[in-house]
Amino acid sequence: MKKHSARVAPLASYSVSELNSPIPDGASRSSVTRCKPGANCPITRSGISRQLSPLSVAEDSAAPILELQSRSPSGICRHSRVERQIRSGEEGTQTHTENNSQENQAQTRCQSCTSTFLKVVWGFLIILSVSSSWVGTTQIVKITYKNFDYPFFMTWFSTNWNIMFFPVYYSGHLATAQEKQSPIKKFRECSRIFGEDGLTLKLFLKRTAPFSILWTLTNYLYLLALKKLTATDVSALFCCNKAFVFLLSWIVLKDRFMGVRIVAAIMAITGIVMMAYADGFHGDSIIGVAYAVGSASTSALYKVLFKMFLGSANFGEAAHFVSTLGFFNLIFISFTPIILYFTKVEYWSPFSAVPWGYLCGVAGLWLAFNILVNVGVVLTYPILISIGTVLSVPGNAAVDLLKHEVIFSVVRLGATIIICTGFLLMLLPEEWDEITLRFINSLKEKKSEDHVEDITDSSVHTRSRSRANGTVSIPLA
Repeated sequence: MKKHSARVAPLASYSVSELNSPIPDGASRSSVTRCKPGANCPITRSGISRQLSPLSVAEDSAAPILELQSRSPSGICRHSRVERQIRSGEEGTQTHTENNSQENQAQTRCQSCTSTFLKVVWGFLIILSVSSSWVGTTQIVKITYKNFDYPFFMTWFSTNWNIMFFPVYYSGHLATAQEKQSPIKKFRECSRIFGEDGLTLKLFLKRTAPFSILWTLTNYLYLLALKKLTATDVSALFCCNKAFVFLLSWIVLKDRFMGVRIVAAIMAITGIVMMAYADGFHGDSIIGVAYAVGSASTSALYKVLFKMFLGSANFGEAAHFVSTLGFFNLIFISFTPIILYFTKVEYWSPFSAVPWGYLCGVAGLWLAFNILVNVGVVLTYPILISIGTVLSVPGNAAVDLLKHEVIFSVVRLGATIIICTGFLLMLLPEEWDEITLRFINSLKEKKSEDHVEDITDSSVHTRSRSRANGTVSIPLA
């Protein structure tokens, strides 16, 4: 019998029906060449030879069919060992890629959790530091009033310490930054808060003067309120500045209207009225309430104007701006305490009677409070800074109750609670309603998924017990 010699044709030239078609009647079984182990496996059918391989053309040219594992009864050879190696290599590569992506996701998730944990830890420390510094400032002022009753001089002296804000910031820059800059270069970089041209004499007078006046009024009115009221009442009334900021931002800056913040503002006003009513709208109480509310109002106006004209500022720019306020206070406002001294409005004699230790304590704690507020925004969440401020109210209450033996009336206590509650409502984000709805919906979906899983587990358990008893039962649910 003649043996037909034919060239091997690629697999793509034949259809699946041709590959699976039976041997024609005109061809005998002896014309089908069988494969031997280790040899090439041509298949000749009516003078047509085909090469059965799923490899592509490029793979065929690079790696011909070498060793075939077995053949079918009709002489058609199966997949080779090379094909299995290629497939196993592809599967291994895919598995390796998936493992790398999972490791990267786990590493990113771990870094995110670590960053959040550090922010929370820093936030906890900042809260304690902010509330402690504010409570310390208020209580030392009350102690200083026993021997030195001159609030404007105390305000002027404490504001001068703001000059040290930028040197403290630059010291931190030298300690932490990898690329250290010279003081002049860093000063010019941070002076961009005033504009692209930096700090000029015109901008120094134009931008610094109104903010310096508002800063001085805020602190001066706060110290005047401490002469009439307890530290707890003054710190609670000062928390109303958050409500005033919202109202001014809504009116002046056209910020988004929020019903919950309107409620918080109404609660703040209600607390103010209750605080004034505690002593019957007469005497030092109503004057002290007016001073405290005035301090909160000027503080709110300062913040709104800062946002309007200067926008947002980073830590370095804030340090530069506060130090500039200190220079302006030293240069242009120093004549005010001199005038008050010679007009006998704030006159002390002899000069050695000034309690410099207490004054330095007040100024140092006030500076520390301002630094912590700005540092806290960088290291942790800004909302924690506000929580630290409102925690000064119970801190002052504890000191007044234990040390000064102050007895709080029901009206004052209720007013303090209402004001602090309104302050906390102000801290809610703008999308708090959407966030709350999403959270509730996620809880509902989670409960429904858990319910479905419980039903599935119970059905599987029921079926397994029924099969064990020889019967099959389908649960109704």
